[in-house]
Amino acid sequence: MLRALVLLAIALPLCAANTPIFPPFRILGNLYYVGDDDLASYLIVTPKGSILINTGFEFSVPEIRSRMKTLGFRLADIKILLVTHAHSDHAAGMATMKKLTGAKMLAMEREAPLLESGGKTDYLFGSNGWFNPVKVDRTFQDGDKIELDGTELTAHLTPGHTKGSTSYTLDIAENGRTYHVLIANLGTINPGTVLLHNHEYPDIAHDYAETFRILRALPCDVFLTSHASQFGLFSKYRPGMPYNPERFVDHGLYLRVIDRQETAFLEQLEEERADDQAWRDHKQFKDVTQQ
Repeated sequence: MLRALVLLAIALPLCAANTPIFPPFRILGNLYYVGDDDLASYLIVTPKGSILINTGFEFSVPEIRSRMKTLGFRLADIKILLVTHAHSDHAAGMATMKKLTGAKMLAMEREAPLLESGGKTDYLFGSNGWFNPVKVDRTFQDGDKIELDGTELTAHLTPGHTKGSTSYTLDIAENGRTYHVLIANLGTINPGTVLLHNHEYPDIAHDYAETFRILRALPCDVFLTSHASQFGLFSKYRPGMPYNPERFVDHGLYLRVIDRQETAFLEQLEEERADDQAWRDHKQFKDVTQQ
């Protein structure tokens, strides 16, 4: 039975590559969804080329090409590659995408080592998270602008999930209204993450706390994330639905998601502190009894 479960787990990525391609759609203005039913990839189209945020896995690249073709756009028109964070499920296709398009890879300075090492500098996953490394052509800092033919994104350092996790904001005008769009890299804590005494990432607890503070302060009408499930894709959109610029306007959900994740962070931090204090008390008691 155990062997069967192991084989099934190994086969799942292969099965995922053979599932029907999730259809692309227009989110708002010149912003399109070209990801699958969970791994979110975003295409921002301008007359002088496109910006692609996240590629998914290596097998996601031909899927993104197909989705772009469905929308009437060409892979060759991608000029800038961005990532919300450099884990394999969002960045493993970057090297291939860069080779196919000739696009420039831009990244938060703190995230560049993770991209260029192919995940080998990650504080948590080790070899399980390795992917083909991609050369970063230009780094940026928190608050910097990324511009292409009049479309401007602002990069926000929202670390914790990785050291250089990045959220992006942009304004899109539609039908006389300006929408504040946020592609948020949330403060998700992966299983196995240690918040106290983390020698690979000593400032991780501080960074998570800072990320929750930053996310609460960012303008957000249209709420999007690295994973489609996080912003409730299927509760708002089903393939074939007509274009609606209001579809992903949901500031309330955005705040609820942040509340839920910050609560999980604070609970884990308190639990680790309690365990740490219990160990200190035990050690002190042992030292006293041995005197």
